[in-house]
Amino acid sequence: MNALPITPIAETADSVTLSRADFEALADLVTDAQDLADAEAVKARLAAGETEAFPFEVAERILDGEHPVTVLREHRGFTARGLAEAAGVAPSYLSEIENGKKPGSFDAMARIAGALQVPLDLLVRH
Repeated sequence: MNALPITPIAETADSVTLSRADFEALADLVTDAQDLADAEAVKARLAAGETEAFPFEVAERILDGEHPVTVLREHRGFTARGLAEAAGVAPSYLSEIENGKKPGSFDAMARIAGALQVPLDLLVRH
């Protein structure tokens, strides 16, 4: 990851003023770091042999017709951008999958399942 060229507009002993663009870039980095930390925590639990049960609300949302990718992404705490990056798919493609505009290729769905640490068959709409 490359360092961002952050240029403070003003500095005091207690504060730093940044441009909106610099602030948003930093906020995006924090979100991405949280997504990665959450994914690593899930991987560690699964590697330790823990089995996973999903809350009833997750199953209920899927049964009510919400796309499984969206439900499981939100359950895992991923932003759409964070999941797309973790799975190596374009954010626009992930959006099309979640909105039912495209079914998602086998390869893309397998990568999304891997990033979410769920079996691929959980992402298939029945």
